[in-house]
Amino acid sequence: MRTSTPTLLRAALGAAVAAALVACSSSGGSRGSGDAAAEGGSSESTAAADVVYPGATWATADPASLGFDQAKLDEIAAQAQQANSNCLVVTRHGKLAAGWYWNVTDASSSQEVFSATKSYASTLVGIAQADGKLSIDDKASEYITAWQGTPSEDVTIANLISNDSGRTLSAGVDYTQLPYAPDMDSLAIGLQQEAAPGSKWGYNNSAIQTLDAVLRSAVGGDVATYAQDKLLGPLGMAHSHMSTDAAGNTKLFMGLQSTCEDMARFGYLFLRGGNWDGDQVVPEDWVTAATGHPSQDLNDAYGYLWWLNRPGTVVGPLQATTGQAGDAAEDTQLVPGAPEDMYFALGLGNQIIAVDPGTDTVVVRLGRGLGARGGGPSFDTAAATRVVTEALVDPSK
Repeated sequence: MRTSTPTLLRAALGAAVAAALVACSSSGGSRGSGDAAAEGGSSESTAAADVVYPGATWATADPASLGFDQAKLDEIAAQAQQANSNCLVVTRHGKLAAGWYWNVTDASSSQEVFSATKSYASTLVGIAQADGKLSIDDKASEYITAWQGTPSEDVTIANLISNDSGRTLSAGVDYTQLPYAPDMDSLAIGLQQEAAPGSKWGYNNSAIQTLDAVLRSAVGGDVATYAQDKLLGPLGMAHSHMSTDAAGNTKLFMGLQSTCEDMARFGYLFLRGGNWDGDQVVPEDWVTAATGHPSQDLNDAYGYLWWLNRPGTVVGPLQATTGQAGDAAEDTQLVPGAPEDMYFALGLGNQIIAVDPGTDTVVVRLGRGLGARGGGPSFDTAAATRVVTEALVDPSK
């Protein structure tokens, strides 16, 4: 050990539980693009001096100057609107190419992003490790003393952020008890060990919530404050905050309140290798470890609480966005046909951050509920990737 949104939530989680147990808008317009044109060149060839970062607001650029087909972007946005989205934002090379808002929202409208919070949680672990407060190879029981002398004693922090901890995995607990528990940490910590650490992969909300106790002990204070000081604040995420339960525990399996443009900042941080305008917010090697390859040998589509598009065995992607469990699929991808190095932060109801390192693009979609209006198309991870596979017609720009 080293030194150291209630109605919507209930409706969405209720629908998710039903799916899990059975299966074990108003019109809006483009938040337009400005007149600034992006410099040419792919993300690989962009010189450091040409890298731009958003200030209080994002710089804008005409979509065509960034290589996008406006008509195709509008088609994708129409699908997002029909799927009851609140917003859709596309950035490339650090500039806002396009943004749409519906359901009486705008760029400052925060909402619950559900499990997309998990990717922030693992990033906080990476920051704490860089600060010398912990190592992911530490046993979590060094920080959660209740696990000492129990079958959970050997669970590491790496197990918790890889979802192979072996802790109790229950849809009933994760979707009907945990979100409404007055003391989420106590409930999560008090569950049992079902399997040996590293032997079983499972999308485990309650296990991830125990990271709050780990981080609070490691950093010696409130995790929501640590997140504000170390991550949200430095990125200028002015309309975002981590929420807490009645006992004051920071929610880490869900709970972040954020906006499309703020979420795009987080995606852009990772595109820039953890650097934010000269400030190394999270180490570059952490970005690689979290998103560059699977964190374990059981699910090729999972890093450190990020979803990956790496080919191989894919386990349980629907749990992140619908709550519905599914069988493992071999020799496939999270989104077949999309770039293999893409990665995603995903939340219930298809809250999405899609990051494409190859084209220096970030796509964010936030919405309400679990389904589309009138039986129309959903807007899922595959829909988000269409921005780079179909709408980006000239990646050389």
